Amino acid sequence: MDLEERIARRRSARQGRSVVVDRNHLSPVVHRPDPVGRGPVLEQLLDVLEPVFDGELPSPISVVGPAGSGTSAIVIALFDALNERLSESTRAIGTTTRAGSTDPVTWFVYVDARRVESAFAFYRAVLSIVSTEPVPESGVGTDELRERLSKRVARPDRHAVVAIDHHDEPETLSYGRVCELLEPVADSVSTVAVGQRVPDDWSDDNPTVPVPTYRHHELVDVITDRASTGLAAGVLDHEPIREVAMWADGNAHDALAALFGAAVLATEDGSERIETAHLETARADVPDDGVHLDRVLALSETRQRVLLDLVAVDSADRPIREVAAEIADRSSLTAGTVKRFLYELADRGVIERVPLPANGSGRRPSSVVPRFPTIAFRALGPARDDGDVDGNDDESVASEFGDETR
Repeated sequence: MDLEERIARRRSARQGRSVVVDRNHLSPVVHRPDPVGRGPVLEQLLDVLEPVFDGELPSPISVVGPAGSGTSAIVIALFDALNERLSESTRAIGTTTRAGSTDPVTWFVYVDARRVESAFAFYRAVLSIVSTEPVPESGVGTDELRERLSKRVARPDRHAVVAIDHHDEPETLSYGRVCELLEPVADSVSTVAVGQRVPDDWSDDNPTVPVPTYRHHELVDVITDRASTGLAAGVLDHEPIREVAMWADGNAHDALAALFGAAVLATEDGSERIETAHLETARADVPDDGVHLDRVLALSETRQRVLLDLVAVDSADRPIREVAAEIADRSSLTAGTVKRFLYELADRGVIERVPLPANGSGRRPSSVVPRFPTIAFRALGPARDDGDVDGNDDESVASEFGDETR
């Protein structure tokens, strides 16, 4: 973002007396095109990708870092930069190995395992980058999509590097499964496994690029960068930013979720500043060792709406059956369906079952609590229906925290 755009955004925001200038710059689920403080890691990743500039495939690579370290942001930024700055109009990378030869082409494909659950969806994701033709969403089979990919990379001068992110999370497409799906084009495709740990049976001969936890001053820079472009001038002082960075202990997701949540609360209060109370409440809303907000937003809309109602009702110290019944009253779902969803989401780690005191003989009851930042989720998740029974008016918040582009 250039200086003139920064000034224009701030001037517009202050005219409307709004806290938020651009929520995309503030959101914990939106990645910046140039990750702050990650230059050395980007260089390491470029080093292991070096063969592509000679028209060759690199070895399989693993990019590993703890929660909130920016592994996804690093890979997305690098792949986008390679495809956009060094590509032809088809988003291909052309490199010349010798004068007069045909330029070999390598495509860089990022696949989010949170949003790709089947072989069909995986092939569609890859073809959306390597193909010059529209990829059908239906009407064709998985075999046809696999054949299209095989034909696209059939020439010896065409390669693809496919990154599979979040391969190590529950119920996502595993790295091993991705390798199986790419077996028909194995000679033309290399892989990048992105997650918190290396894939099972990872060879020591394959390079691993470690992504360290943010140091305190680096995380301060990350939050400052987001706040300077996402918030209006004078809304937040520098010292609270330092305190949020210290509290987040290197986890950029948690820091940005707290900052975003504080902005939501300030907007709901009609405040022109983010006050200490907003930050304290927002920080308390981010669970220790919780679930990344994007995992929640990758769920189906129906499940997100169940979670939205769970956040709205008082679920503390109440059996799951009672909570499910109240959520069902607020929606078109039956209590049985809601209860099944809650158990499923607990098994996936999105919410947590909490044992309640025994009330006589029989099975000990339990309640459920969210394991994700609920304030940010209210703003980023599906919009509430007009007929919500609690009568909350979220219109003023929705105007500033509208639909997200991820």
